[in-house]
Amino acid sequence: MSLAIVRDLRPELRLTTPEELAAFEQDLLSEFVLARASAGISDGTVAGDVGVIVEVRSWFTRPLWEMEPRDLDRFFGRHQQGMAHATKVHKAHSLSVYFEFLELRHKPAIHRATGYVVESPLDEINRPRGSTLSRLRIPPPLGEVDHLFSAWRDEVPQARKPLSIVRSYTAMRLASLIGPRVSELSLANVDDIHWELGQFGKILLRGKGRRGKKKERLVPLINGSRSLLEWWVDGPRWQYDDRVDEPEAPLFPSERRAADGSSLRVDTDTLRLHLKKMVAQHLPSQAGKLTPHTLRHFAASELYRQGMDVVAIQELLGHKWINTTMIYVHVNQTHVEDAWVRAGERGRARFGGAS
Repeated sequence: MSLAIVRDLRPELRLTTPEELAAFEQDLLSEFVLARASAGISDGTVAGDVGVIVEVRSWFTRPLWEMEPRDLDRFFGRHQQGMAHATKVHKAHSLSVYFEFLELRHKPAIHRATGYVVESPLDEINRPRGSTLSRLRIPPPLGEVDHLFSAWRDEVPQARKPLSIVRSYTAMRLASLIGPRVSELSLANVDDIHWELGQFGKILLRGKGRRGKKKERLVPLINGSRSLLEWWVDGPRWQYDDRVDEPEAPLFPSERRAADGSSLRVDTDTLRLHLKKMVAQHLPSQAGKLTPHTLRHFAASELYRQGMDVVAIQELLGHKWINTTMIYVHVNQTHVEDAWVRAGERGRARFGGAS
């Protein structure tokens, strides 16, 4: 009995036109999404990975299987130079998973279709180091934060655009008092403040959840935040326009106007930029470190120091898991130091009479 010659019966898949390559890329990306979903990865994580892949593909302008390490050197070293380190680590992780998918499942097919042998451009030289988990951010002490906002407030009389200075001051000061996210500040409306609710009044904060759904929570106006917002809403806010009492009037408006003359809402980049500028001027030791998110950590740590329990802080910040909140307040936990002091006292009591 003779042996027959076995050959690959699949037709040769040699892609030549841009349309064929684009369709092939889209098929690969769709399969990647399906594979990650079948592994139980959350929709938010998968969407984040896809966003990174699309961003890098748009920057590279060619299929990603053509990338070499030096291409990724340019992406992280130049194009992403100003990005936070944690952001680079996250993007590197997303790319690593995608290239692992391409190599494990489609390396031969990509070679047949394009002539390229796919290999991950990430290596031990250019891979951003670090964890994709939350890093412990140590906020400045209370005295430094108070100094920053005091100096910021004093800038108003001589500022070229005093109204924008006051607006950003109020938003960031609120972040330091009750910890709203900068995106939540941008989305807040004047009628989201419910002065009559609870003992202090409450503000409705909304953010973007998974698949475009909005996440909302009511936050009490504690820690001086009510008096801050009363001052803002009754005074400087009216100088932007006279529509404060209209539905969905932005709590923190922009200098830009809509077609009807009303103020648009401030964007998050503007708030970040103003905070960065003020920190550089008045608290240079925190330049590059004190961000709106760090102020959120400061609010949690300060409230914990004042005696608020962790579960209440978790609800205030809108955290799903208490472990996340524990990272925020860990800086003020002193149980290790307290145990050390108690151990020293016991030691002195035990051996104090020994010669």
